[in-house]
Formats: sequence, structure tokens, C-alpha cells
Amino acid sequence: MNIGNCYHCGQAIPPSVDLSTRIDGQPRAMCCGGCQAVAQAIVDNGLVDYYRTRDALPDAPREAMPAIVEGLQLYDHADFQKSFVRVLSDDAGQSEREASLILEGITCSACIWLNEQHLSRLAGVTAVEINYATRRARVRWDERRVRLSGILAAIAAIGYRAYPYDPAKSEEIARQERRRALWRVFVAGFGMMQVMMYAVPVYLAGEGEMTPAVEQLMRWASLMLTLPVILYSAAPFFGNAWRDLRLRRVGMDVPVALGIGAAFLASVWATLTASGEVYFDSVTMFVFFLLSGRFLEMTARQRAVSTTEALARLMPAVATRLPDYPRQRDQEQVLVANLQPGEVVLVRAGETIPADGKVLEGESSANESLLTGESAPVDKRPGSAVTGGALNVESPLLVEVTRVGEATRLSAIVRLMERAAAEKPRIVELADRIASHFIIALLFLAAAVALTWWFIDPRQALWITVSVLVVTCPCALSLATPVALTVASGAMARVGLLVTRSHAVETLARASHFVFDKTGTLTTGEMRLLEVLPLAEV
Repeated sequence: MNIGNCYHCGQAIPPSVDLSTRIDGQPRAMCCGGCQAVAQAIVDNGLVDYYRTRDALPDAPREAMPAIVEGLQLYDHADFQKSFVRVLSDDAGQSEREASLILEGITCSACIWLNEQHLSRLAGVTAVEINYATRRARVRWDERRVRLSGILAAIAAIGYRAYPYDPAKSEEIARQERRRALWRVFVAGFGMMQVMMYAVPVYLAGEGEMTPAVEQLMRWASLMLTLPVILYSAAPFFGNAWRDLRLRRVGMDVPVALGIGAAFLASVWATLTASGEVYFDSVTMFVFFLLSGRFLEMTARQRAVSTTEALARLMPAVATRLPDYPRQRDQEQVLVANLQPGEVVLVRAGETIPADGKVLEGESSANESLLTGESAPVDKRPGSAVTGGALNVESPLLVEVTRVGEATRLSAIVRLMERAAAEKPRIVELADRIASHFIIALLFLAAAVALTWWFIDPRQALWITVSVLVVTCPCALSLATPVALTVASGAMARVGLLVTRSHAVETLARASHFVFDKTGTLTTGEMRLLEVLPLAEV
């Protein structure tokens, strides 16, 4: 690489650009501020091995990284941050911020650890909490030392994407993730069935019933059908394992990738040399069942998360504003995100109140059951306080806005729920610690098993080692715990119980007495016919 190329992305450096970042004690030329920001983030976080271990210049996605980083500058604007960033007051004049983000590309607990450690080392970041089940992160930073765009660029630099939390965006990402996972399961399942169609005759054939030429034909057919399963369906296992190894981490996909890869390569070698045994049927079966298990886990997690996110979707996107009230009553449609305290909005019967405020005109009732737990609508008249997200039941109301965006009561409740989702209970932290040590112990165990069976029966050594690697994958240990807590929180939300502390579900298992302060929150408020008792014959 000559001096005319960017050290980070490899693109030519424009003559007017004079930027550099000190890497390994030497100034490295950069082509733009975006590359410089990403490179500096990598250096600041002690991840210079990224440059030492890469074996080629970045390909197209990485070449686009500077453009991506430059596009992230939009997130630094105060107007853009209004809907997902909260300003925290401090003694130095409100320089600390807190944002709720969605992370794309999270596949295991090792991904959570990597992102938390990476961001924690970033100068200016004061707190990071990431929840595996919801893929949601809460990041707190000092605005004087780092910008939000720098945080998002740091996340992008290690292979992940972060977006401002938005229920619609979260649902879109979940839908795309579900579609991709379903296609991978379909390809693996189809390949498994077709490979078994060629493998079963070989298993059932007696001695001399199948010629070597036919058996070899069966092997080649199985190889061709297994290739799409390996290259497409199993790609996440190999991609995640490679990323973990390059970052000197041992994730749960490492033993899975080793097992599947070893069985496949051994089968390819046996096919090419027309000797030994092939395991194409077992490879496709392993991939199918592993993907099916993760798809079921993902479905349960997304269903639980969608239940808790229903509260965040209560706030409407558009409001009817009266800009010249009280002189005139002209109406205009505006985005709720653009409302300001002191403005007046019209809330018609059946509409959702767009912000916290005070009733100026009109009498009606508001259904606040999802916010307060009270099933009966609450009467509202001039001077009454109303809460954003409540449903106006009967008549139109003119409401003066008092709090908007992150300052509303609904946003405060959502933040409490997000904090509970992002916090790690003791049981989850324990599971993560055990899982990381368990994977290392598993690799040593697999090596010992392979060595032992090599002396006992070399023909069985590979298959038994693969079984140890795949079957003992600690998916249940490190994934089931956060997913179980998320599903429990989602089930509680469906019956009106909102979890605001991460340890609540864990603590409930040890509770012996329950005390309720009101009876109203224990009933549904909906009458239904249970039984008909005739008092006399007609």
C-alpha cells in the first residue's frame, strides 16, 4: 500500500486531504474524516489487531464505511435526537445524554460482551447496557467528549449496525431477521430430506447389493445437495465463529462451526478419494435442527418483545394543532415529534392524546388503563391533566401541551421497561460467566475425545468428536436464560403487569406473600355473563 491510499479503506486520498491516525506508533494516512473517526475509535478501544489480522483490503461493504460514517453525522442534530435521546441534568450544564438503540447482527452472548466492552472503552461513554433478548442497548455518554455519530461509527467498525430505537424500525428488523432465518431453515430442511433420500439406500443395501460406481454416484449427489446448506444455511455459524476468533473471543458458534466444518471436509475428502465414510446426511441434519431451535427461540423472543413494545406504540404519529389559538381555530396536521410545550392540539373522540397536557376546553373521559391499570375511563374537564397515550373516549378536547417526547409520562414508563430489559439480573451474569468458561472447556474436551478415539477406533473418531462439539453447544446455557426472562416479562405485560426492574421476575420466584394496594388493578373492568338462573317458570 503506497502513501496515496487510505490505510483504513484502501481508497485513493484526494490531493487536498491531509488526515492521519497514529497506528502502531506510526502516522497512517486517511482519505476522509469518516475513516479517521473509525480508525481512531479502533485504536482508542485497543482493537488495532483488526489491521494486523486482515488479509486483504476491505471489500465493497467496508469501502462504504466512510460514507456510512459521514451519514451518521445526522444523528448529532438535536431535532433528530428528540424522539430517542434524553438529556440528563448534571452539575456541568446538561452535557450527558442517554439513548435507546437497536443493534442489528447480534447472534449470541459473545456479541453482547464484545459490544459492551468495545463501547465501554470509548472515551466519553459512561454506561452501556445491552439486552440479548430485545437487541436493545441503552448508552449514556458525555456530549463534550464524544458525539452520538462517533458511538454509532464505533459499533459499525466491529461489524454491527445500530439504529435509534423506534417501534416501527424494531418491527421491520425483526421481520427481516425472521424471513432470513426461515429461508435458511427451509434450505437446510430441503437439503436434509434430499440427502437422506440418497443416504438411506446406502445404509439399507446389503453386502454386494450396490456397486461401487452407484455408491460413488450417491456420494456426489449428496455433496452437491449439501453445498447450499453449508454455503447458505450454515453461513451464520461460520461467519460468527470467524469473527469471534479474529477478535480473540471464543463464542458459542466456534464449536458448532468446527464440528460441522470438520464433518463436511472429511466427507468431501472421502468423496474425492472414494474411500472412508461420508457424513453429508448428518451435516445437513445438524444444521437443520440447530437452525430450527434458534428459529423457535427467536420467535418466542420476538413475540415477547412485541408485547412490551405495544406500550411504546400508543403515541400517535400525527396530531391536529391549532397554531393561532385562541384568536383563530385554524387546524393543521403536524408530526407529534414537532410539538412544543405551550401549543394547543385538538383531540377528537376516539383519538389518542399525543402528549402530556392540560384540558383547555371540552368535557370527556379518557381511557388510561394501559398507563395506570384503572379499567374505568377517567372524567376530564377544563383544568384536568391528561396523559399522552391515553384514549379520548367521548367528546373533542382542546389540550395545551405541557410535556413532549422523552419528557412525557408514557416515555418515562417505557424507559423503565427498557431499563429493566437492558439490565442484567444476577442469574444472567452468572450464566454468561459460566458459558464463556464452558466453551473453552468444551474445546479441550473435544480434543481429548478425538485423541482417545483415534487410538480406540479411528473410523469413529471424527464422528464422535463432531457429536461432542455440536451436542454440547452452550446455546441453552447462555441464550435460554435471557430469553426466558423476556418471555416472562412479556407474559406479565399481556395481563397488565409492567416489569421495571430486571430482578423482579427472579425475585418473584422466592416471594411468599403478595400485597396489593388497590383492588381496581386486579379486575378487568369488563362484565361478562357467567350463568343464567331462572327464578320461575314462564
